[in-house]
Amino acid sequence: WLVIDRKVYDVSEFSKRHPGGSRVMSHYAGQDATDAFVAFHNDKSLVQKYLKSLLIGELAPDQPSFESNKKKSLLEDFRELRCTIEKMGLLRPNYFFFFLIFLHLLVLEAAAWLVVWYFGVSLVSFLAGMVFFSTAQIQMGWFQHDLGHCSVFRRPRWNHLLQMVVINMLKGMPASWWNHLHNQHHAKPNCFRKDPDLNMHPLLFSLGKTLSMEVWKT
Repeated sequence: WLVIDRKVYDVSEFSKRHPGGSRVMSHYAGQDATDAFVAFHNDKSLVQKYLKSLLIGELAPDQPSFESNKKKSLLEDFRELRCTIEKMGLLRPNYFFFFLIFLHLLVLEAAAWLVVWYFGVSLVSFLAGMVFFSTAQIQMGWFQHDLGHCSVFRRPRWNHLLQMVVINMLKGMPASWWNHLHNQHHAKPNCFRKDPDLNMHPLLFSLGKTLSMEVWKT
């Protein structure tokens, strides 16, 4: 069960077919997921169709709709800030900007191969090609990141299709793997055992007294 806008939903079965993965929803089991829900879903009217069948109740009037470890005033400030940003249109993408980003990535990628093909595998041409290729690959990582967040096109399907082109074909990595981990990261950012970006044990250890103790206990 989880809470969205003071309404309680049973997502036990639905989580298994949730497009964002079951773990994202399980991370909010027994908690208020309002802010995460708003952040993850652009088309609220579409999602509401699914929520109706999952509704099982509502919080009591005296029950707070936020976690005990969170400060109400900070949550209210954050939600007010988000509304202001949306009204100012700061979340609307600039298609020409993203077109130039994608174009310059393709140019850098092609330049890397052309330099080596035309000048041979001498040290200078190899280093020049490496600079072009590395720059393109790094920038592709950030471009597919925006696509994975559905921040480029209004329709999620278009974002995911171009993301697969960039990360699957041009970078050689699975988009589904990245989305699965990154969705969890933004659902519970920097929350140990729930944010995959922190689950590096035993290869890496998290810094900080609390996190270090939790790693040690496992």
